[in-house]
Amino acid sequence: MLNILFSPPVIGLLALFLSVVWMLREEKDRTRPLLVIALVINLVYGWLLTFVMGRENGLIPWKYDYILLNLDDALGIRATKIAGVLQQVRTPLLVVYQLMVPMMIAWFLVARRHCVSGAIVMAYVAEMIVGPILYAIVPGCGPVYAFHAQWLNPPAVQAALLRLSGMPNAFPSLHTATAVVFVSFAGGRLWRGIAIAFLAGTILATLATGEHYFIDLVAGLAFGCFAASVGRRRVARSIGFLSLTLAWSISVRFAHGFLIGHPAYLQALAGFTAIVSIADVVVEWNREESAARYAAEQSLQPLT
Repeated sequence: MLNILFSPPVIGLLALFLSVVWMLREEKDRTRPLLVIALVINLVYGWLLTFVMGRENGLIPWKYDYILLNLDDALGIRATKIAGVLQQVRTPLLVVYQLMVPMMIAWFLVARRHCVSGAIVMAYVAEMIVGPILYAIVPGCGPVYAFHAQWLNPPAVQAALLRLSGMPNAFPSLHTATAVVFVSFAGGRLWRGIAIAFLAGTILATLATGEHYFIDLVAGLAFGCFAASVGRRRVARSIGFLSLTLAWSISVRFAHGFLIGHPAYLQALAGFTAIVSIADVVVEWNREESAARYAAEQSLQPLT
């Protein structure tokens, strides 16, 4: 019963129902329909991945899981080894993993206090629209689906395509990207601390549940910054981070042999992605703090 209640489809439908009720209570609030639209896109997105791209007889039967596992090894951080250590706390991390949609709604309400609710919904919509395109470029399901009972200790495999039935939502990690959006839009020390803690918990949860390879999380950082930039209507930054995310996808699809054979290049690209993603969040935080200080100073100016 708990597995059913905490399953993504049930949580998604419940969240959509509650958001519709909430929207109808105040129809003049234009940001409320945006949230409903984002949740509808999220549900359609899940159906699209499962029934169109997730079946062996679907549009994308061949998955990149063996390639992603070998990229983890070349990066020097294998997700399954970290997952083995986390199995003792797997249950609470599973709860964190399943709370993404409720957290999206909660963060929308937090954003309303800072008058950026419309921006964060636009970030959600950008993720849901671009996400399936990226998953079509590099379809992967995650270790638990590719290796089943052996996923914590997968055998050595060649970097080749695998015919596999499963939802291709591994690369990049949309959970990580959404958690990055939370961090980017967090205002004040308290909410920033909560957002960072949720990001850390989400990263651990994606590994502990076997849903992602470590390389997925790295690309997810850039994807999250892209979505946050779309929400803020920062065109140049949006293009830059989308280009970085696409560079990851295209490199994994067409140049994975080179990356696996030259780990230094892979590690340099991963390090660069992490640095520019962190820098983007810090720049936005500083910009918001400067704007708040300026507004406070203006409010203290004597009227003439």
